[in-house]
Amino acid sequence: MVDPKSQWQADLDLIRDAARQAGELALGFFGNAPEVWWKNEGASPVSAADFASNDRLQSLLLAARPGYGWLSEENDDDAARLQSETVFVIDPIDGTRAFINGDKTWCVSVAVVHRGRPVAGVLVAPALGEEFWALADGAAWKNGEVIRVGGEASEAPIAIAADEALVKRFEPAFRDRVHRVRHVPSLAYRIAMVADGRLDGTVVKRNSHDWDLAAADLILERAGGRLVDLADAALIYNRKDVTREMLVAGADHALELLLPYLVEHPAG
Repeated sequence: MVDPKSQWQADLDLIRDAARQAGELALGFFGNAPEVWWKNEGASPVSAADFASNDRLQSLLLAARPGYGWLSEENDDDAARLQSETVFVIDPIDGTRAFINGDKTWCVSVAVVHRGRPVAGVLVAPALGEEFWALADGAAWKNGEVIRVGGEASEAPIAIAADEALVKRFEPAFRDRVHRVRHVPSLAYRIAMVADGRLDGTVVKRNSHDWDLAAADLILERAGGRLVDLADAALIYNRKDVTREMLVAGADHALELLLPYLVEHPAG
């Protein structure tokens, strides 16, 4: 019988290599005006680089693990994944708007989800020369160094990434307790910034998807933080519905401040 820990390590090695290859492929399109289409009634862009990255990941990963399910932003969803205990959850380019606009904060996001929770995850940000990864029951890593969420700073406002309109709706007394930082288009990369301590937390608006979250969720968890819904519950993946309500990611001290406020002020 295969030891699950050795299996997840083998999976992590596999997805790191595949994500690097997909990232290198996407980087060849970056800054070169790739063809762009619009989906979701014109709300979301997708580029030739997204499709190329997705094709590379799909060919590498499913050839190596033909028994795993598949969930990717750039494939039609196949309900057969719901019968699989273990599933690849993929965003071939998280932050496509940034990619198209020449902003380097985009990444390839790949996770292995087993029985509803990620057990291996990697984010590759080739334009930044950064790679994050984590394994269930292991540490979180960035470019070969272990990372941890930031500790609580006495008296200083917490640094959060959140939509400007959302922060403007915060009551003045609460707004003084938070410092909004520049918006980062890639949700996965934004959560990674919490994992390595550059941010204390981030508020995730409604309508994020599992492929935006799964790899970053594990990286944040292994760095000492959490990604939760407004009931303070961890996310379960590989459900029929892959769309999420409002979420919060952060170190404990940020969650202790943000969660009660967002529950009490659901419109804000």
